Amino acid sequence: MSIRITCIRKSNGYHQDPHHAISDLGWINEQTNETGRSTRLEVYDWIKNKNGAAFVSDARGNKARVGTREHSNGTKFLQTYADSVWTDNLLALPECR
Repeated sequence: MSIRITCIRKSNGYHQDPHHAISDLGWINEQTNETGRSTRLEVYDWIKNKNGAAFVSDARGNKARVGTREHSNGTKFLQTYADSVWTDNLLALPECR
């Protein structure tokens, strides 16, 4: 199963501050039209340990894969990977309502 990440929620509501971690992600399974919201750690575990796949897409339909990473302080987080480079496409998504 693959999901498209549609929105994010950051801890303490600081959406524009890149130093605050994403707490939740909204998503859609485009094959079933199922939607949901999951915590960052739920999505991290699903991708890393359960063979899940997630991506974001821009207005032109370009897709960037969402991968799992771990900061040197141990924080597990998600980041997009496009054209062999880690990118910040997740931070460009709107705030989940």
